[in-house]
Amino acid sequence: MKRVLVRYSGRVQGVGFRANARQLARGFKVKGWVKNTPDGGVEMVVAAEGAELEAFLKSIRDSRLGAFISREVVEPYGGEAGEGFEIQS
Repeated sequence: MKRVLVRYSGRVQGVGFRANARQLARGFKVKGWVKNTPDGGVEMVVAAEGAELEAFLKSIRDSRLGAFISREVVEPYGGEAGEGFEIQS
């Protein structure tokens, strides 16, 4: 299982990003969380098998959320992803 931290910037707060990401996650075998950051961005940790992970990240970009993303940075994540896919505050 691969775990990544994804940082999104752009107009990603106040547009339902976290709720939509959680809804999209229900269609994939992923675990993790998504939260707003103080700098106006969104962070998301996702754990899944390689192809499933890539498909989920693509679904974020291809959804209505993609219009609000100006930058996406994906890096390896060594922490826990948790169970299910949750919104963190």
